Amino acid sequence: MSKSWTLDDMPPQKGRTILITGTGGLGFEDALALARAGGDVIIAGRNPTKGADAVRRIKESAPQASVTLEMVDLADFASIEALGKRLKETRDHIDVLINNAGVMTPRTRQTTKDGFELQFGTNYLGHFALTGHLLPLLVRAQDPRVVTLSSIAVKSASAAINFDDLQAERHYKPMLAYGQSKLACLMFAFELQRRSEEAGWGVASIAAHPGVSRTDLLHNAPGRHSAQGLLRTFLWFLFQPVAQGALPTLFAATSPIARGGGYYGPDRLGETRGHPIEAQIPKQAMEKHVAHKLWEMSEKLTGVSFNAQAPTLDISSSGATTIAREG
Repeated sequence: MSKSWTLDDMPPQKGRTILITGTGGLGFEDALALARAGGDVIIAGRNPTKGADAVRRIKESAPQASVTLEMVDLADFASIEALGKRLKETRDHIDVLINNAGVMTPRTRQTTKDGFELQFGTNYLGHFALTGHLLPLLVRAQDPRVVTLSSIAVKSASAAINFDDLQAERHYKPMLAYGQSKLACLMFAFELQRRSEEAGWGVASIAAHPGVSRTDLLHNAPGRHSAQGLLRTFLWFLFQPVAQGALPTLFAATSPIARGGGYYGPDRLGETRGHPIEAQIPKQAMEKHVAHKLWEMSEKLTGVSFNAQAPTLDISSSGATTIAREG
């Protein structure tokens, strides 16, 4: 990228349906920018009060905005499946899915409704299942994209997929579990791109990270009085504004030069702040055999098979590819 990308560079989004997980922080900024650009925005979250407030604030800022709220708990596979069912009944397609919502470093090990470690289950498995359930709607779109958020935390040498203790049942360290969940998200983005190319789904899978931004993650999970929460409160100036942190995601979701299989983050101070640029990919995220094993395990853990969800691709006698739609 020859110049710094800003919201002024975002193409018009009129006619595009965009689903974003998360009602606050980065998700809210994504929704606000995309709604202002004319997109038909769906915010998906688990707190109806926060969700309704997000919709209200966006409509106050952009009265002509098309924005709706859908309820989903990413820590509950039944809730995710229910959202997928509702959207298949009410929507013809989804152009962009932004896998944004997440939890960060609860001090003690907690679990999802389905019994998985909370960070791995919510940040990664929940979005894996959601993407699978929405795949039929994505493949119906024109140039569909899935943008999955990772984190600068995956640059740490300690970030790894620990198949021997995937749910941190034997040994729970909050930041290690968070790093694993976000590394899994990054590996999922790359593996989804590979599988999309192989299967002919036509879905571009792109990863992004926000650098270090002033979201409420560190207040909500570890708590305001934790070391991380106090850092966020008193050293706020080290964190870039949330709207700035949202730019890599918005670039990945809308820019014509963002490519499937790409990874984007901020361009300054070790990718902690700035404007979107191609991010450095940690070597552990490029281990295809690990990504393949993680994918196969994730389908078993979630009960979601992408191949079963995707429409079948038929090759006609003329050589043209047609899609056999569900229903």
